[in-house]
This record gives sequence, C-alpha cells and structure tokens, in this order.
Amino acid sequence: MDPSALPLGTQVGAWRVLSRGSHGSYGMVYRVERAGNAEAGTFALKLALRQMDPRFEREAELLSRLTHAHVPRLFDQGVWVSPEGVSFPFLVMEWVEGVPLYEWAVRHRVSSRQVLGLLAQVASALAATHAAGGVHRDVKGDNVLVSANGAKAFLVDFGSGSYAGARRLTWRPEPPGTFQYWSIEALRFRWRFRHDATAHYEAGPADDVYALGVMAYRLVTGVYPPPLESKALDAGDGYVRSKRVAPEKQAHMSPKLAALIRQMLAEKPSMRGNAAEVAHALERAAKDAGRQASRVVTRRPKQVAASTLGARLRGWRVGMMWLGWLTAAALAVLWAGSEWTEREVWEEKPMAVLPQEYLGEAEDGGTSGLASTAFKLHEDTKGSESTRGAIGLEMPKTPLPGQRRPPCKRYEVEVSGGCWHALQDKIPPCDEDTYSWKNRCYLPSPSPRRPATSEPP
Repeated sequence: MDPSALPLGTQVGAWRVLSRGSHGSYGMVYRVERAGNAEAGTFALKLALRQMDPRFEREAELLSRLTHAHVPRLFDQGVWVSPEGVSFPFLVMEWVEGVPLYEWAVRHRVSSRQVLGLLAQVASALAATHAAGGVHRDVKGDNVLVSANGAKAFLVDFGSGSYAGARRLTWRPEPPGTFQYWSIEALRFRWRFRHDATAHYEAGPADDVYALGVMAYRLVTGVYPPPLESKALDAGDGYVRSKRVAPEKQAHMSPKLAALIRQMLAEKPSMRGNAAEVAHALERAAKDAGRQASRVVTRRPKQVAASTLGARLRGWRVGMMWLGWLTAAALAVLWAGSEWTEREVWEEKPMAVLPQEYLGEAEDGGTSGLASTAFKLHEDTKGSESTRGAIGLEMPKTPLPGQRRPPCKRYEVEVSGGCWHALQDKIPPCDEDTYSWKNRCYLPSPSPRRPATSEPP
C-alpha cells in the first residue's frame, strides 16, 4: 500500500483517513478523524513517504516544545505498518484551514497594515520557536497558511527544523530549506567551504529572521530581492558588493513596512533584531502606521531592456562552467553592501505569471511542503558514479528497478517510461540524491509490492 495514496477509510494508528491533503517531498498529509470519536473534529495526519524517516522524530520533538497560537499543535505521533510490513512514521497535528501566503495575496487586495499584521504573527511564532531552542530553517510563503478572512497566519512545516542537541541528518555544507531564502552568511559559508566535504553550516535564529525578510519582500513586490551583480567568480569572498533595490522602489507601500523589510534583510545579523523584537516592531507599526498603511500595496511598473533576461541566463551558463549549478544559483541570489538605492535591475514579472521554469519555488504543499529527500527505493538504486553530476543525477533513459510504471497517479509525472514525483519546493540545482529534468527536481515513485484491492469507489 503506497503511503502517498492511502484509500479513504484506512486506519493509521487511532486515526481514520477522511480525505487526501497536500503532497510534499517527505510526507503526505491526510485529513483524519479519531476512530470512534468523530465528534472531536478533524486533524492533519502527516505520513512519511520514506520508511522510518528520522526527520519525523525531530519534527515531533520540536513541535512538542511549542504551544503558540500561530503554530499547529501536535496531538499524536506513531508508526504505521503497511500491509507489506514496512514501517512509516506519522504525526497528527491541528488541522489548519488556510491558503498559502503568496496565493492568498494574489487573490486579495492586500494593504500594508494587513501585511504588517500577518508578518508579526509569523515573527511571533518564530520567536517562540527560538525561545524553545529551535530553528525553523525553511521560512517562506509556502510554509505560511492564511485564513480565508486574512486575520490569522500559521507557520507550518517544521520538517526542516532543528533544535539544540538534535543529531545531524544531512552531510552537505549548506543548510536545508529553499536557497532563495538562505541568509547572506549562509551563502558566504557555502562559497568559502565549497571544496570542504566536512564543513557544515549551523543555521540559527538570524537565518530565520533573514528568510522572513525575503518572504516579506517577495510578498509585497512579487519578486525576490535582486541577485548578485557578479563580475568575478573568484573575487575575494566569492561575491562582488552590489547595491540593493529598496522594496518601496518596487511597490507602493507604507514607509514603516519598507523600513522593517530592509531591517530584516540587513547584511549584519546583529542589525536585523531577534524574532521577538521584529514581531513587536511589526505589531506596533500595524497600529501606528497611519492612514497610508490601509492603502492597497501595488507594484510599480518597470522599464528595463528586453535583453536582460537573456543576459541573466548567459551569466548563469558562465557560472556553471566554473562553479556548478549550486554555487551559481547561490550567487544568483546573494547580494551584499550597506546601501539601498533606486538602481535599475533586471526585470522580473510577478511570480503569479512568471513561467514555471523560472519560479523560485512551486506552489505550496501545505504542511508537508518540505525540502527534498529520497525514497528507500532511490537509496537502493542510485546511478553509478559515471552518471552522477556534482549536483543531482541525470534523468535515466529507462525506468529504475522497482519504479512504478504507467499508468501513473494523477500527482505523478511520466518520464522515460517511469513515474516520478516532482519535488514541489525544489528547482535545479537539485540535491545530489535527486534527479533533474526540464528545470525540476524529481524522485522515482516506488512500485507497490502488490496491486491495491481497497481503492474507494
């Protein structure tokens, strides 16, 4: 029985599956009820796609330390044993009715005051996480759910999170999460230790605050902060100082909101403030910003040469020749310097209309939209060293052993005669244990050991 496609009515521990929720890289979310106690309401059950995934134990420990109005509560954890005898861990959390932040903003006319209020709630959730000795490590719009009326935001998906004393689960130098949200210090670390396989960046609270600033910038402008203006890939610390474009030059917004976004994106971590200070400042600004803060945030028109996108892509190709996809991608989002200016930058369309291959992150996977990992199938069937690149694996020309064959499920993609999961929060550069194809990262779908006989009508 495939953990990503449980039939309705399946019982997982004390919980009965009512409907499918969102699908992520590590887990599948189902809406469930407690068996024999439907009056208690519905809950979110996140089931691992990888047998005995240790991330679930770490996520449960971090969530168990948190009691906060803007973090889903943890109710249960356990292990589900499939009919084939394979064990998959699961978590049961509060069911959150909400829409991913960026999607919610596209559907509504959002004011600066609303943005300040929602950001304050997320910052408050981060402050509670940091006070409990943890870090989220994947703060982004896809991991914030907003209620339909826009009054409440939830910080979700602590699957990439960690806490003091937690054992290390990955062995790459860079932090987990989505690279567009990596802090400046994380990107510099990645560059400086790119040849040291033993180096490891320890993300801290300042990284979460920086990611919150990136999320805020992207929310109000529709684009990520401008990329590095790279002139020499081997210069100094691996970057060339470039001037930044202030958020108010990209969109009309409250000056207080713009100032706080700039603060969160400060080059020096000490200048950003901790999450509790940022939450307090955002709350105060929401109350004191005046009438201007009630106006709808609107994007400013851009007048940039049409050839700039081509120049950007050419720059990426040059970077790949020297550094490989990961370093080039990291440099593409790193900018440093202390001055915000009205300098013209390369054109970006709002993310809602940008072609899929240029999206920094895919649509939200709800509470299961995690960074990429691999199935047990994939661990047993990695390609030989000759087929593996520095970043990710080449898409094979034939299906892998044990991989599902067509017809594929509706959430899968058929490539080279096999079925694949597209990782919702990853674009190339892919992780070293995932496969790259057409500007997306994929994992092979495992073939069920026996045909399913209990599909719902």
